[in-house]
Amino acid sequence: MIKKIIVVALLAVSVNTWAQNVRKTVFIIADGIPADVIERLDLPNIKRIIKAGSYTRMYVGGEKDGYSQTPTISAVGYNSLLTGVWFNKHNIPDNEIKDPNYNYQNIFRFLKTQYPQKKTAIFSSWQDNRTKLLGHNLPSAGNLQVDQYFDGYELDTINFKHDRSRNFMHQIDEKVVGEAVASIRKDAPDLSWVYLEYTDDMGHMHGDSPEYIAAIKKLDIQLGKIYDAVEYRKKNNGEDWLMVVTTDHGRDERTGKGHGGQSMRQRSTWMVSNYPQLNNYSQYYDPAIVDIMLTIARFMGVDLPRPSLMEVDGIPLIGEVSIAEPQANYIQGNIDISWKALENKGTVKVWVATTNGFKRGQKDIYQLVAEVPIADRHILVNVEKYPSRFYKVVLEGKDNFVNRWVILDK
Repeated sequence: MIKKIIVVALLAVSVNTWAQNVRKTVFIIADGIPADVIERLDLPNIKRIIKAGSYTRMYVGGEKDGYSQTPTISAVGYNSLLTGVWFNKHNIPDNEIKDPNYNYQNIFRFLKTQYPQKKTAIFSSWQDNRTKLLGHNLPSAGNLQVDQYFDGYELDTINFKHDRSRNFMHQIDEKVVGEAVASIRKDAPDLSWVYLEYTDDMGHMHGDSPEYIAAIKKLDIQLGKIYDAVEYRKKNNGEDWLMVVTTDHGRDERTGKGHGGQSMRQRSTWMVSNYPQLNNYSQYYDPAIVDIMLTIARFMGVDLPRPSLMEVDGIPLIGEVSIAEPQANYIQGNIDISWKALENKGTVKVWVATTNGFKRGQKDIYQLVAEVPIADRHILVNVEKYPSRFYKVVLEGKDNFVNRWVILDK
């Protein structure tokens, strides 16, 4: 009898431990809000999430005037988050989404490839987020299937009668939030994306204005509902949840109505998360929207294939990071390479390829040209035996990869 009690107790402990280790993520894109607005307004629910977790400024737009410069436009920003790469790779320059490069896979596809049993969901006014960006059911996007989707409401002009004030978009966002809250509480998909548009509409119509502020305060109430649903699951189901709230672009400095360019405010974004302590990279360097995909992957235990790790432009915001801020400059047959070291022990492997086959779904042949102490923070690599007008430089540290392109022909 005593043995049976011990076995039952051990099983109970095992089940409870397993339940506590189940990890789920919901990320929310609130459209078109620069960091300065979030920081100056009294937003009680956002403050509540920050108090339990963290806040960091971010940027979008890639490298200004560099090869990765990326328009500060909605769908472009969404896809930079989803794939962890800038426009020069994912190939979405605007909201038309004509020709996405699905070789740069999104976080939904990475999750489903490794964990096909895990469930995914999207809650969105805009159907294109699922059908074009995620590539739902598209052979070119790996036949990804999103398990739950509540979207396309912008096409429903009966239940959401379009009006000039665009109040219908707030009603749609309310519907989206309601579906997300119900799903999180009941079904708890492993990975969910919630997209909310109304704030951007008010920004375009009114700029920096009372109407815009009112829209953001409505958003704050909606975020509180989703946060409460996450807390409900954590308390009642023993799950670990990552909640990430961010935006896709800022707004122009003069009026607040426009975006798409490379001014500081148009590039200025932010991230609010319930994760209590981000890493040193997030605290001392400049996080970007491309960092969120790898952050989710690391939290969820998703291991990206090595070729993808050598391509992603982001750096995880949680856990250990070895290197950041790579630079590469061609000088008379040499590439001058530097990086920032987040640790002083260990080495950096320097890989160079002269092709961009990954873009076409092909394999790139990388040469290991050096392995040096990470604390050196610099190396001059002779590439005369690899003559090319294009180089991909990848630095491999113990905890992460970073990459740079060197383009000699403009």
